[in-house]
Amino acid sequence: MNILLEAFLLVIAFILLIPCTVLFIECFSALFPISKNSDIELKEQPSLKVLIPAHNEERGIENTLKSILNQVNQPDKIVVIADNCTDKTAEVSRQYGVTVIERQDNEKRGKGYALDYGLNFLKNYPPDIVILVDADCYLEPETIQKLAQKVSITGKPIQALYLLEKPPNPSPKDTISALAFLVKNKVRFTGLSRLGLPCLLGGTGMAFPWSVLQKVSLASGNIVEDMQLGIDLALAGYSPLFCPTAQVTGALPEQTSAAKTQRTRWEHGHLQTLLTQVPRLIQGAISQKRFDLFALALELSVPPLSLLVMLWIGGMIIMLLAGLFGLSWLPLIILTIAGTLLITGILSGWAKFGRKEIPALALLAIPLYVLWKIPLYFAFLLRPQTQWIRTERD
Repeated sequence: MNILLEAFLLVIAFILLIPCTVLFIECFSALFPISKNSDIELKEQPSLKVLIPAHNEERGIENTLKSILNQVNQPDKIVVIADNCTDKTAEVSRQYGVTVIERQDNEKRGKGYALDYGLNFLKNYPPDIVILVDADCYLEPETIQKLAQKVSITGKPIQALYLLEKPPNPSPKDTISALAFLVKNKVRFTGLSRLGLPCLLGGTGMAFPWSVLQKVSLASGNIVEDMQLGIDLALAGYSPLFCPTAQVTGALPEQTSAAKTQRTRWEHGHLQTLLTQVPRLIQGAISQKRFDLFALALELSVPPLSLLVMLWIGGMIIMLLAGLFGLSWLPLIILTIAGTLLITGILSGWAKFGRKEIPALALLAIPLYVLWKIPLYFAFLLRPQTQWIRTERD
């Protein structure tokens, strides 16, 4: 009986060691300088369209449009999809001379359906490149150009750096949330880029060759349609790559209810995708003999950061009790190594990329942030969110 229990505890320890090791390797690789490659000059500029799915975004879409308009030579290259809107999103957008299409369908709701509608609109005169941007983001200068250039050179989907700004008077929870987002979207993606490996898609600031987008379907109510899209494209032979010099910036919700809605959708969707798509990617890696798919499976196997910390703490308590009751100490030793890798990875990423924005004292709020997330993960066990719900804007 003790042998079986010890074997079970060893399996649990190794399962937790895998994502901690993956996270450490990604964060450690991000510390190395990027190679200085000279930009390739394109002989012909590719045609492009910028698609912006928007659901009741009249209060924020102006800032998004203003940040893009000076990056395209004609306003009609921007296509706003006013999706099931009950406000003046379409009217506000038309004031800037952009193309606006409206969609009403109370049954098929969600960003995936809106994007599919936009792509169907473009089919008569398809561009070379399609860039997808959320309606609540700000694009840094030259982001469109950098994304289009990298797509033209690689022929693959490209993900820009996507960060979230803290509110004007951030709470400790806001600060740690921004840190978690920084580690996920900047530190880890930079590490993957240094290693020459693909990344997941982040939902906005995504660019695609038109021909590649035709190989998959976007029409779904998936609550993390961007993550699923990246996996589908990778399996089709087009693994997404990261472009750290192109940046899209959003904002953390100030309202507690809005932040909870946003986090629930993101993290429940992440966990659902992890459980269903990691086996699919591993199977694809074996059948197609592709290491990039295996690397993407490992990247996806890392759960949300706060959940990983919670699982590690819980595992340490169980392994410590098991050792005290006479079972093997090996699982505890393995988890100690895992925790060392986890903490080292997070702190190294913060030290290089986030120390200016996130003071060291703010890191003391991490335990409170983890406690705030506990009900969210219990909700996943009892009643996981499966339908797309828009995050209320401040």
